[in-house]
Amino acid sequence: MKLLNPVAEAWSQFDAPTREIFKATVQFFEKKGKRAMKHEDHECVWYRDYLNFLKERDVFYTFLTPVQYGDPAKCRWDSARNTAYSELLGFYSLSHWYAWQVSILGLGPIWMSPNEELKKKTASLLKAGGIFAFGLSEKEHGADLIASDMMLIPQGNGFVARGDKYYIGNGNEAALVSVFGKVQGSKEFVFFAVETNHPNYKCTQNVVRSQKYVAEFDLNDYPITDKEILLRGRAAWDASLATVAFAKFNLGLAAIGISTHSFYEAINHASKRKLYGTFVTDFPHIRGLFVEAYARLTAMRMFAYRAKDYMRVASESDRRYLLFNPMVKMKVTMQGEEVINLLWDVIAARGFEKDMYFESATRDIRMLPKLEGTAHVNMVLVIKFMNKYLFEKAILPEVAEQNGNANDSFLFNQGATTKGVENVVPGDFQKAYDSYSFPNLTIFKGQIESLRKFLKDCGPGKEQSRDLDFMLAVGEIFTLVAYGQLVLERARMEEAAASGQKRDEAEMAATGELLEEIFDFMIRDFSRHALTLYGKPSTTKEQARVCMEMIQKPEVNQARFDRVCSRVYALADTYRMSD
Repeated sequence: MKLLNPVAEAWSQFDAPTREIFKATVQFFEKKGKRAMKHEDHECVWYRDYLNFLKERDVFYTFLTPVQYGDPAKCRWDSARNTAYSELLGFYSLSHWYAWQVSILGLGPIWMSPNEELKKKTASLLKAGGIFAFGLSEKEHGADLIASDMMLIPQGNGFVARGDKYYIGNGNEAALVSVFGKVQGSKEFVFFAVETNHPNYKCTQNVVRSQKYVAEFDLNDYPITDKEILLRGRAAWDASLATVAFAKFNLGLAAIGISTHSFYEAINHASKRKLYGTFVTDFPHIRGLFVEAYARLTAMRMFAYRAKDYMRVASESDRRYLLFNPMVKMKVTMQGEEVINLLWDVIAARGFEKDMYFESATRDIRMLPKLEGTAHVNMVLVIKFMNKYLFEKAILPEVAEQNGNANDSFLFNQGATTKGVENVVPGDFQKAYDSYSFPNLTIFKGQIESLRKFLKDCGPGKEQSRDLDFMLAVGEIFTLVAYGQLVLERARMEEAAASGQKRDEAEMAATGELLEEIFDFMIRDFSRHALTLYGKPSTTKEQARVCMEMIQKPEVNQARFDRVCSRVYALADTYRMSD
């Protein structure tokens, strides 16, 4: 899978209105240029010009309005184009991406609501260029929804809302904020909508020093009637989790965008630099850093775009997306940190300089694993699938690539998303692993069998199962299996899509060699996490013995590595952002 190069991308998989928005977005950022973008980032300038662009081009109206509430010629909630747009915005600026991301969060409870009048109003606000916000977390309680202090207090024929919300993106001027709270005197949860320009809404501060606005706000006896109520009771609780279940997906795409832009900047710099009479890119350790960074970055993109397909076909009877979505949030964003660390070792001090995209990337890439639930929270969700995934098979439909112009309505009808996930059988992962045969894959499949042996013969005891530190180490190993599955599925899909095109043997061999390099780092990651599990205080002797079986070394093939490296180096000067 090729890396995103926005100035060369045709976006041919999408319809004309979508392509026009993508191309206009690229033009907006390229015309603005890196120098202006960096200046505004450093000075924390609120991006009024960007919001005006979104309004003029109907971007959020087109992409974030379900078909039944907007112009049917262009409006739909289409996770294929939303996935690609998340990557594109991340490529240019995480702060600009953030306005998109928190609007998606804020719109979730609205589109899930039975309040038709408010949904029609929301579509009108999107058409008018409005942005949205998700009022969930609180300063004292974070995302602990049960402990929420935001209250609806009965008064007359309605309520007044009283309380504080914290870390709320777009909270300075969102057209509507979907606010989560409780009805005073009961245990009933509720979602309701408020306007930021109302006199009883007070935005008190931006809690971060950034271009993005991450608000703290107070509701001081804000009047609420049935017209502002979105959801009550269990439906409000489910909506909070269901919204996060699909919206957190976008964080992985932002990490891919950031890492890709950083990759271009790093290779452009290194390919021109000489030290001690030698080009930096000729040093053996630099070659290794670039190949691994490229392999990890390509795998991130392959996994996320394949996971998108499972989200688009989700239904009550197919909930595989509940395994893969938190992995895009957790695994892909953490891989982004790995990629940036590798590239930073290449460009070294240059990565700190204020005129570099890389300087902001090193800051922004750290945010993503920690938003919309920490990586640890998402790992706990993933672990629930482990035994069914590894030991049971289900006959589920084969999922083709999902780039059609469908409206993904199930995302707003998910119900109790987290209920019973431990009983979901995600299919048969071994089909993907049996579809290829090469040395590093064979080694990795042996590691998978060692993991299955670990769980079957000496799996976590009761105390270990309650030990989050121990289970997180087990989870790190398990996620590699699911990660590899979707990488292989995506690779096979791309081969099938290209079967009708002219692809010579060298091109086909290049795909196989890249997969070898991907599973090179996968084997090493598997071994690293196995060693971590081996060293846990509660690991038994039998468990430690099987952990040692998991520790393997990838096959070394210098000729293959050299060929992959030459293809990676050919990307120098293929993209450079305008000044």
